[in-house]
Amino acid sequence: MDNSRQLDMAGILADVRAQYEDIAGRSRAEAEGLYQVKYEELKTAAGKQGDDLRQTRDQIQELNRRIQRIQAEIEALKNQRSGLEAAVAEAEERGELALKDARAKLGGLEGALAQAKQDLARQLREYQELMNVKLALDIEIATYRKLLEGEESR
Repeated sequence: MDNSRQLDMAGILADVRAQYEDIAGRSRAEAEGLYQVKYEELKTAAGKQGDDLRQTRDQIQELNRRIQRIQAEIEALKNQRSGLEAAVAEAEERGELALKDARAKLGGLEGALAQAKQDLARQLREYQELMNVKLALDIEIATYRKLLEGEESR
């Protein structure tokens, strides 16, 4: 009887072992399947993230190029603005100098005009005086002529 128990125990152990090996095999297959699914999911996610990373890097590079272009444009515009401001300041200075020069010339011309008016008034007075002298001389000549003619007729 002891021997049959051992046989039964060996059979039971073999059955249990077979069941556990079957369960372990199914568990292993299920775990490997889950592992493969998870591996594929992670591989897909890593690929997507790698693509996203490449896209992000490309976008960053493009943005950096745009930033450099815009900074160059800003610098060029700043230089252009400085040049224009200098040109405006120079034009204002030339305008002020031209205005001062014109005012000085205007003052000179106004002085010359006033002097010319005074000279004209003086010459007009002298002319009037000369005309008065001429008229007096004409009258005197006419008087002498009459006197001479009167003397000749006597």
